[in-house]
Amino acid sequence: MRWRDSDGRERSKTFDTEGDARRFRLRLEGDVAAGTWIDPAHARIPLREFVDEWRKSIVDVRPTSLARIDSAVRTQILPEWGATALSGITNADVRAWAARLHASGYSASTVRKAVFTLRRILAAAVADRRLAINAAENVPLPVDEPGEQRFLTADEIELLAEAIDPRFRAMVLVAAYGGLRFGELTALRRERVDLLRGRVQVAETLVQVGADLSFGPTKTRKGRRTVPLPRRVCTELGEHLETFVLAPADALVFTGVFGQPLRREWFRRTWWLPAVKRAGLEGLRFHDMRHTYVSLLIRAGANPKEVSTWAGHSTVAFTLDRYGNLYDDADDSMPDRLDALLNATRRTHRAPVLPLPAVSERTR
Repeated sequence: MRWRDSDGRERSKTFDTEGDARRFRLRLEGDVAAGTWIDPAHARIPLREFVDEWRKSIVDVRPTSLARIDSAVRTQILPEWGATALSGITNADVRAWAARLHASGYSASTVRKAVFTLRRILAAAVADRRLAINAAENVPLPVDEPGEQRFLTADEIELLAEAIDPRFRAMVLVAAYGGLRFGELTALRRERVDLLRGRVQVAETLVQVGADLSFGPTKTRKGRRTVPLPRRVCTELGEHLETFVLAPADALVFTGVFGQPLRREWFRRTWWLPAVKRAGLEGLRFHDMRHTYVSLLIRAGANPKEVSTWAGHSTVAFTLDRYGNLYDDADDSMPDRLDALLNATRRTHRAPVLPLPAVSERTR
């Protein structure tokens, strides 16, 4: 049987019976007319070749996300699927692959990233009309449990601020009482600090990919925000600006000794870990300062919308999913707060007592 596809090219196929050929023709004519026909030849390209094309088209991700995609492609996807034709990848195969990755010791996060990346690649193949369906859809994935959250008390925050080099004391305080991520702190500029109003504006982040540093947009759209700071922290931040920060408006607020941008691992090894040890807070991660900030907001009575806004979370749902247990603890004090409110209320008058309506002899 011969026919022309939607691009006008001649195709042919042989069948065992005339009935098979007739049924194929009817189905083919419908697909061609609807513009949904997929040329099997387009799906015979090995995944490795298609990835080379696909990779050049990625323009909508941050450098750190792109680095993670490249890592998943290089480490998990190409070794398994590189030589396989697009049409040879089945949902059953992808499910088995994901299970093998997890069983071999890869974390749930790594397995999920690998499958999500393969799904993105195959989605591009579907959009390119090389495939009719995405074999990486509907794949059971291991649950990525969030890491243990650690919350510091106000006394522990002060211990850490005292233990670290004076150049980074204000950085510790802004992290704990402002909730800025490490990249947001290291991208903060003098012109975005408003000591009079007690605010810092988060507008960009410092991104490190390999050895390269670059300034870019915040992690999410909600990451662009204005964060209020306690007055005492503003005082400490003002002293820091006078002592350690250059005069230009665009000068970075938190830098290395020579004014250079801070690299995460260098800061961690040189300044953070020694300070954590001196303060007796072994195992504390810098991101735990962000957890601490959220816990302090909740203890201070902030509602989920306020916490989500000031912390720069993508949604209020994320805030509740990640920190909802802290609200459960905060609820324990609600009856006492309501009692205090009632006890503070002075009743200046009582409602008049109305007489009951007279009851007639007839209704008795």
